[in-house]
Amino acid sequence: MRRIKFRLKRIFLYIAIIIIMFCVIAPFLWTIISSISTNKELLSVPVHFIPENPTFERYKAIFTSDDTKVVAFKRGIINSFIVSSGVTIVCLVIGTFAGYAFARLKFPRKNMTLQFFLFTNMIPPIVIIIAIYFIFSKLDMLDSVISLILLYSSFITPFVIWMMRSYFVTIPADLEEAAMIDGCNRIGALFRIIIPLSTPGLVANGILAFLMSWEEFLFALILTTSKAKTITVAIAEFTGKQYVDYGLMATGGVIGAIIPVLITLIFGRYIIKGLTSGAVKG
Repeated sequence: MRRIKFRLKRIFLYIAIIIIMFCVIAPFLWTIISSISTNKELLSVPVHFIPENPTFERYKAIFTSDDTKVVAFKRGIINSFIVSSGVTIVCLVIGTFAGYAFARLKFPRKNMTLQFFLFTNMIPPIVIIIAIYFIFSKLDMLDSVISLILLYSSFITPFVIWMMRSYFVTIPADLEEAAMIDGCNRIGALFRIIIPLSTPGLVANGILAFLMSWEEFLFALILTTSKAKTITVAIAEFTGKQYVDYGLMATGGVIGAIIPVLITLIFGRYIIKGLTSGAVKG
């Protein structure tokens, strides 16, 4: 009887895993199918799950066409890469020093300050988008890559500070004390001992910061008009007032997802190791 129950539990577990995997993979798989389907097949009823006449013309058009929206999309890829890279650097630099300070130093209201940083990250963007727009408008910083880097960094940095602080707590303080006995000051111990040991946490937080800024849409939509548009805004502009090019939107979505997917596949083990190690304490 116990063996039967055990087998039934395993069967239900496998079924649940298959359902979850399908729910995760199906949207991306459908986007790929839509990108290589003809417009007739995309609008046909019933839906064609397997393209009868697959075409890669849209992928060719994305990189060769002189259409205004296609050119904006290519510029959006470059802008997104610049913004995401800049945000990653800013968040890691600030998050590393601030996280170390919260983990090792003693100062008044330390826990309250850390909780306040996290609270700012919980504010819904839609609540403050109008105020942010007016601030950047008064500073003449609309439609600027620098503006997006500063804005995204302000929202992602508290998350990185919290994660790095949790990671630093797991590293024994005796290592720093030994280094300082040998002649290092606190900064020297940080760079020579703590940061090398924190590589998984740095990689994990850097990847998450990159991905979070890469996929952001609302602020980029409101604060950019032409030269600083990111890839998410460029994909949305494949929709017109009277016509929606579903195939081109799907193609742009596939291209836009390639970098995050590759990063996740290559550095996935660092993400898991960094997050699980930083979750032990804190």
